[in-house]
Amino acid sequence: MAKNKNNQAIWHSRIKKKSSTLFQKVGSSISIDKRLYEEDIKGSIAHVEMLFKQKIISFKIKNKIIYGLGKIEKEINKNKFEFNEKYEDIHMNIEKRLFQIIGEEAGYIHIARSRNDQVITDFKLWIKSATKEINLNLNKIIRSTIKISEKNIKTIMPGFTHLKNAQAISFAHYLMAYVEMFSRDKKRFENNLNSLNENPLGVVALTGTSFNIDRNYTTKKLGFKIPTNNSIDTVSDRDFVLDFLYSVSVCSVHISRIAEELIIWSSDGFNLIHLSDKVVTGSSIMPQKKIQIYLNI
Repeated sequence: MAKNKNNQAIWHSRIKKKSSTLFQKVGSSISIDKRLYEEDIKGSIAHVEMLFKQKIISFKIKNKIIYGLGKIEKEINKNKFEFNEKYEDIHMNIEKRLFQIIGEEAGYIHIARSRNDQVITDFKLWIKSATKEINLNLNKIIRSTIKISEKNIKTIMPGFTHLKNAQAISFAHYLMAYVEMFSRDKKRFENNLNSLNENPLGVVALTGTSFNIDRNYTTKKLGFKIPTNNSIDTVSDRDFVLDFLYSVSVCSVHISRIAEELIIWSSDGFNLIHLSDKVVTGSSIMPQKKIQIYLNI
């Protein structure tokens, strides 16, 4: 294996001059993508395990890399890891630290892999995890809303149109409207999981690799269903991000809607509901004022 003296950038033999400080700031994404560290380490471990399985790296090298990655994860969890803008992103920050921990053998981690397929793999794993967490919370909201509705079938309240009293309605009927909204939100997130379940790892920069890798192995290891079909499409695909953002936006509108209605109902003009002191705040200049609800959505 070629030596990487002084732990230089992978592209140092092609680009001789040092990047300007301004360019480093513009090109760096570490302040954002450092949140992907768990997914990046998980993907790297699956990758080196696959490289060993395919007899591309030795058992000793695989274990050294996994040891180093485990140590890095502990450092990050304990806030003892130094993220450096000079190394641009989470991938290179971790890789540079790996060189410091285990030496030149850290370079083997980059065999048959590019940051192109690495970042998409990380991102998909992160969004998959976020989607599942959101759906768990939606399930809780739906269940608790149904429970409250069952106790308030005969609770009568005014139904409003354009903030005017319109018709008498059951409070349960009102609440069940949000069960419908949140159920649709849940379906949107569930549908997104289909596109998130295709494994990008192994398409490398654009057209794959000549190494005899096993994409089905990493697919299973990382919890995907199938590998992606086309490498060119894979490295440029961000549809799954837009799908996630759209689903989050719609769900946020529904949350904002019920929050705004609670604000209106608790105002002096309506005086329809009173909220517990546990969920209210006050005014910094008017001590007599009780702000019924204080939300930033």
